[in-house]
Amino acid sequence: MCPSEKDDNCPISRRHFHRDVAVTTAAGLAVAGLPTAARSEPAAQKTKLPAGKYIDVHTHLEQKWFHRGELTADMMLQWMDEHDVARVVVLALVSPEAWHYPISSHWVLEATKDHHDRLIPFCDVDPRTVYLKGVKGFKQMLQRYVDAGAKGLGEHKCAGPINDPRRMDLFRAAAELGLPILFHMDGLRNTDKPGLPGLEQVLKEIPNTVFLGHAPGWWNAIKDGTIDRLMDKYPNIYGDLSAGSGYHAISRDPAFGRQFVLRRADRLCFGTDYLSKGQKIPQFAFYDKLDLPEEVQAKVFRDNARRILGLP
Repeated sequence: MCPSEKDDNCPISRRHFHRDVAVTTAAGLAVAGLPTAARSEPAAQKTKLPAGKYIDVHTHLEQKWFHRGELTADMMLQWMDEHDVARVVVLALVSPEAWHYPISSHWVLEATKDHHDRLIPFCDVDPRTVYLKGVKGFKQMLQRYVDAGAKGLGEHKCAGPINDPRRMDLFRAAAELGLPILFHMDGLRNTDKPGLPGLEQVLKEIPNTVFLGHAPGWWNAIKDGTIDRLMDKYPNIYGDLSAGSGYHAISRDPAFGRQFVLRRADRLCFGTDYLSKGQKIPQFAFYDKLDLPEEVQAKVFRDNARRILGLP
């Protein structure tokens, strides 16, 4: 985070039509206080997809906290309908350096549980906790979130090097569970050196899941060709176009940016970092003006995210 089908003939609400049908057999989850993920769904729900031009891989719901207003699931769904967004990824923020206050994985799962057709929850764990040890410990915790509906790890926004051994264990655990990982990188969180050697170690040693790069520490590496080099070498690295960092990386020099998007159309995912009512989102107007071929738009705006997330 950076401080940034409907069917007209259908007489019922899309949200109710697509609502997950929870099965109440997961007693362990109930005891743990976690919402229970849907175990089955009507056949129509499997084939009827939410319409929309975009899948947004980077959003947050908000609780009311001091000067910050809330952003509820219903508010997010209204914003999505206004901007032709089919689905969004809703990210957790669990580390003390991540946000004004923790946005826990449990809270994200609870807040999105009635709308998993459109609001796709991610989870996160701070790898510095002393109560989890190694890949096995992290995997046990993540499994609880996966059972409750989590589809990825993120926004991972934790102080320290991106290739810290504890972080590597967390990433390995996520990979074993098939979770894509969305990470924030800057001068404090998931830090690295010029050329991103730490991230390269991560990509090399954990090749069996997708990593989505976000924030200034990632997007600044577009300037010297590091992102192109990593994308050439490692098929598991993707770019999250959200927030000011993603927007400016492409819009600062629109001719360069357009060529980058064309060149990396298989590796980029549309995102906004929408988190506050009334927030200005420049990505919508900018990408309308960028005049991308339809097949590129389809990949960047929707299909890459569908593939990464295993969506129909």
